[in-house]
Amino acid sequence: MTNQSESIAKKELPVEQCEELIIVLKTRFEDNMHRHADIKWEDVQVKLDANTEKLWSLNEMERTGGEPDVIGFNNETDTFTFCDCSAETPSGRRSICYDPESLESRKKNKPAHSAVGMATEMGVELLDEVQYRELQQLENFDKKTSTWIKTPSDIRKLGGGLFCDFRFGTIFVYHNGVESYYAGRGFRGLLNV
Repeated sequence: MTNQSESIAKKELPVEQCEELIIVLKTRFEDNMHRHADIKWEDVQVKLDANTEKLWSLNEMERTGGEPDVIGFNNETDTFTFCDCSAETPSGRRSICYDPESLESRKKNKPAHSAVGMATEMGVELLDEVQYRELQQLENFDKKTSTWIKTPSDIRKLGGGLFCDFRFGTIFVYHNGVESYYAGRGFRGLLNV
């Protein structure tokens, strides 16, 4: 018999919590068909049932305010793509710098975490610029907040990090020092199941 601390170490959710999460995900899926018009929930459910370890990551996305939902299907990998679809960047992942190295190098007023570090712990990926733009085609996100995105290594080596938002009917891609953090900036996660 597995106790709860062992479940957390293995990154597994208790059965009851899995069932509750599935209900939340199914309801969101059905309420937002414009994000996945050609996908059936029954097919998503089959994948979730076969990949229960992914439910832990989806729960982390949900717990931190991401409101994950299916945004696509990849024929090559035979996987459904879940992404944080909260209207603004997830509230439980804000005020964080870009990556663990930038967090470590900050001497004063350190934020609690970093986007890359937190994503790794959650078992998700940060969106890149192309993925962020594709997400914005489904509906407009980040009208008041901003989202760290994967930053090309040549920019990161020079100390820069990229983030995006949606203002004035346009998707903007900006840069900042990777050590910076703001109350209105977090990150959106991506998970393939």
